[in-house]
Amino acid sequence: MIKQRNQYFKKYPFMMLSRSFKVPFQGTTICAESTFGRNGHILMLHGGGKDRKVFYKYRALMDTLGFGTTLFDFIGHGETGGDIHASSLFSRTMQAKAVIAFHDQPITGCMGISMGAYNALHLSKTIKLHSLILMVPGVYSPLACKVKFGPDFSEIIRKFRSWEETDAWSIAAEFTGNLLVIAAENDAIIPAEIPDKLVACASRACRKELLTISGAGHNTIWENVMRSQALYKKTCSAFERCLSF
Repeated sequence: MIKQRNQYFKKYPFMMLSRSFKVPFQGTTICAESTFGRNGHILMLHGGGKDRKVFYKYRALMDTLGFGTTLFDFIGHGETGGDIHASSLFSRTMQAKAVIAFHDQPITGCMGISMGAYNALHLSKTIKLHSLILMVPGVYSPLACKVKFGPDFSEIIRKFRSWEETDAWSIAAEFTGNLLVIAAENDAIIPAEIPDKLVACASRACRKELLTISGAGHNTIWENVMRSQALYKKTCSAFERCLSF
């Protein structure tokens, strides 16, 4: 079963044709791509150490569920390139909004990994999202939001338990759609309290769920999901519940 799934994703990485496009943003160009889906459209936001390719396997899963996707490389990453030190958490959220506006495709949900989960939460403040998927979610003190990536940013987030001061709790509390938080059992980067508290705070969510991937580290969610047929089915079901209208 696992071998068959691997062959499927290798042979049909997207199932539907991916369309590439470029988005002007404050003197630079953001590289993005999208697919069409009959059931809705999901914006996918990668973390600080990855690029949009991290979503290719999840995009194939979204396609089987009938959802189109848009993914892009933030400034300082992948094909977009540029100077990451000219960006910030706030800028990343603005980049995501620029992609949404340029693509002119109604977004029904957002999936964010690691740092991208924080950006997804901030998007939910101004964009009506039916679904929000936060994977190994990073959250940050508001003091770090507009500080450019570099030594000053690092100093703020390395303060002991600075994440406790985050505005993510209050944002999650206001979210009224479906929330899925995915945690890694052996995450050495994200404290276990963060996924738990995000779900606990989401008191107004239509549906909320915490899925912990056994044996997984911060960057090995997919690999661990694919090792177990039962866990694969459980993960697919969690995605489907969150994305369903």
